Amino acid sequence: MLIVEDDYRIAAFIQRALAQAGYQVKLAADGNAALAAAGSEPPDVVVLDVMLPGLDGLEVARQLRAGGGTPILMLTARDAVEDRVEGLDAGADDYLVKPFALEELLARLRALLRRRDVNAAERRRGVLAFSDVVLDQDTHEVTRGGRRLELRNMEYELLAFFLRHPGRVLSRMEIFEEVWGFDFLGDSNVIEVTLGHLRQKLEANGEPRLVYTVRSVGYVLREETAA
Repeated sequence: MLIVEDDYRIAAFIQRALAQAGYQVKLAADGNAALAAAGSEPPDVVVLDVMLPGLDGLEVARQLRAGGGTPILMLTARDAVEDRVEGLDAGADDYLVKPFALEELLARLRALLRRRDVNAAERRRGVLAFSDVVLDQDTHEVTRGGRRLELRNMEYELLAFFLRHPGRVLSRMEIFEEVWGFDFLGDSNVIEVTLGHLRQKLEANGEPRLVYTVRSVGYVLREETAA
């Protein structure tokens, strides 16, 4: 596990806590050091501070995401919605606002690791398809009408979850638990952000919508029906 944090006190606190929980931990104090550490030995999870000297956490997340599927938990001292959205857009799988409770940090890390293990097993289960969308779990390739879609980690996992349950309305709670691996937190808009990006890519060539919002309930994957 790689902890990227320029505040030595916070980094040391997290390192001690994770070591006591049985994790092997490496530390990096800036963005360039983080990329070097991740490149030499890919970590299971990256805990990444946003405000770093030199290369900031958002750019580090973008480069890590471009290089692979390592789960990223982003730490931020800013709790505005736009700040969280920015982190998710950069490629983070989850975020945690400072100051945070140690128990919540550990729970989120367990969830990321659990989901990673489940996803690794499910990636070798053949093809999921609905309408003109095809998702190959062996190659991780997604197409719509033959057009290849470049999806980020959580966009891919969200689409795969919908494809496993076509026609069924999925609640926000269910999506959080099954896709992100933690319970609904109340003020998080992570589903809306991820779904917004997924819809843009699915509909980039003017294709009809497939994932619909069911107001006050959740979301459903279905074919467009005539008015």
